[in-house]
Amino acid sequence: SQAEADEIRDAVRKNTMIAGRMVSADERTALIVVELPESGFSNKLYDTIMGLSKQFSGPEILHVAGRPIVEGTLAILGPKDMGRTGPLVILVIAIVLLLVLRQARRTVITLAVVIASTIWAFGLMTALGVPLYSVSIMIPVMLIAIGVAYAIHLYNQIDYFTKGNPAAGRLEIAINAISVIGKPALFAALTTVAGFISLVSSQVYPVKYFGLFTAFGVAASWLLTMILVPSGIVLWGNGKPPAVSRGEINGYIPFGARFADAISAHKSHVYVLTGFVLLLSLWGISRVWINTSFLDNFEQSSPIVQTDAFVNRHFGGTSSVNIILDSEEPDTFKQPEVLALMDSMQSSVMQLENVGDSQSLINYLKRMHFSMNAADPAFDAIPGSSDIIAQYLLLYEMSGDPDNLWKVVDADFRSANVTVQLKSDDSRTINRVIDKAKEYVDDFAKKGITINFAGSGYKSLIFSNLILSGQIASLGLSVLIVFLLVAFMFRSALLGAIASIPVLISMVINFGIMGILNIPLTTSTALISSIAVGIGVDYAIHFIAHYREHLRKTGDEAVAARFSMSHTGRAVLLNASIVISGFMVMVFSVFPPNRQVGLLVSLNMLTAFLATVTIMFLVLRKSSSIVKERK
Repeated sequence: SQAEADEIRDAVRKNTMIAGRMVSADERTALIVVELPESGFSNKLYDTIMGLSKQFSGPEILHVAGRPIVEGTLAILGPKDMGRTGPLVILVIAIVLLLVLRQARRTVITLAVVIASTIWAFGLMTALGVPLYSVSIMIPVMLIAIGVAYAIHLYNQIDYFTKGNPAAGRLEIAINAISVIGKPALFAALTTVAGFISLVSSQVYPVKYFGLFTAFGVAASWLLTMILVPSGIVLWGNGKPPAVSRGEINGYIPFGARFADAISAHKSHVYVLTGFVLLLSLWGISRVWINTSFLDNFEQSSPIVQTDAFVNRHFGGTSSVNIILDSEEPDTFKQPEVLALMDSMQSSVMQLENVGDSQSLINYLKRMHFSMNAADPAFDAIPGSSDIIAQYLLLYEMSGDPDNLWKVVDADFRSANVTVQLKSDDSRTINRVIDKAKEYVDDFAKKGITINFAGSGYKSLIFSNLILSGQIASLGLSVLIVFLLVAFMFRSALLGAIASIPVLISMVINFGIMGILNIPLTTSTALISSIAVGIGVDYAIHFIAHYREHLRKTGDEAVAARFSMSHTGRAVLLNASIVISGFMVMVFSVFPPNRQVGLLVSLNMLTAFLATVTIMFLVLRKSSSIVKERK
């Protein structure tokens, strides 16, 4: 009846444990909280929950929110996004390849290589039972965009060789391409693999698996390219002989030669400009912050974000941090002085931005003390006597439903739980709560109590710390491996250091841009630098190899510079253009972090290319006497 309904409404209004917590302040929204065990969530349960919400909707509107729902939505949208961006990447790469290679046959062979390597990578994932994470959707983009590099350099050498040797046979052309490009391509592949393999050092499994299977795909691309491209030349020939580039004189293209001469003539300007950009980037790096918000994987206008915002507006929040207080002594949390300290900490946390609500033993005791004293506001406080506290708790235990009490304290009253609800799951909000609680560590320690943390928000914080530590470890490891591989290839530590210049410059600029544009370090963006180390050094390897070759042949560093900039510089430019074209497709991803990755990797490739043909080129020329002597 309406009278009974009114009675329930009045009881809810008077109960601060329900009003504003389970029923919104405007009394138009009620909350149903479902608690799941740690391993209790699955795609099947997600489908069941979403199905029930649709089944019982109308005229009431049912909203479903919370971390498990966000993760479930992410798992569903990920494969769909991959199914959209993958074909688009292939289409874009195919068009660019056709323009660059100028032969349909070459384009088909190159595409066959990258598609096959992608299939192999996902086939291995399936065979090993590795699940598809949101970051996994970037693997096809990576492999398709990166895998074309080896074919580009092979075909560039084939064109260069056939221009000077128009009567050369098929086998001779194939052998020359392998003999000249084989070693640089091998070490370029090894350094790229090293960049991805370094991610295995991460303790975050999605990142670890991403690095492992992308490295496998890159190795497969190299192997297939080294087999199929020369085989195609032997079986079907080189097709129509490449036209001599307009204005080509004495074996090199005027634009490349002019660029090499201009860079050499204005080297002081190049150094100053690079120094300024690096200083600006270092300032930007100081502004980089870590964020593991799952909601930031979605557009602000997406239903999952809107639902989460709706719940956060009307209730305490969809994310949480649990402050766990532990003592060795039983009945510790029946002592008024301990509870007063606990109340002080809880009140301080409640003053923080984006903290919506908190729940602990304090709330229960204040409510019981208030109710037992005729609802006198003066008694809305912690009882001053441990005996009264013990009596209240005994009464609650005897009420027949003490389960809620055991969510905030254990049966021996040695451990207490303060649940802090947050209206945001970003790392800065969570850090503020953790830092505020830690201000009370010494005070609690004097009473023999330790502080620990748990909850979905705290897990996000731990996740972010793992990302940061993993990023530092993988970056250091990848740079070291790249240096050692290049030094071994050229038998020179100096050349290993020179090859690292574009990598380090692009890395600094990448993090600087992130800080300047307020792009956080996330699971996705954390991958960029390790990726850039592996890919960016490819440009340096090919450039150094051909510069050294021409320097030994001609003995003239100016001529070697012009040749290298004209021919290898062209191949590196084409390679960078194709990689950038592939990654720019990621701007069409439904996930904002993936769009950021596409833009940042594209920027990384551009800066690595520019650093290779400017700063590294100048340092290489300066070291010509040493380079020439190395065997």
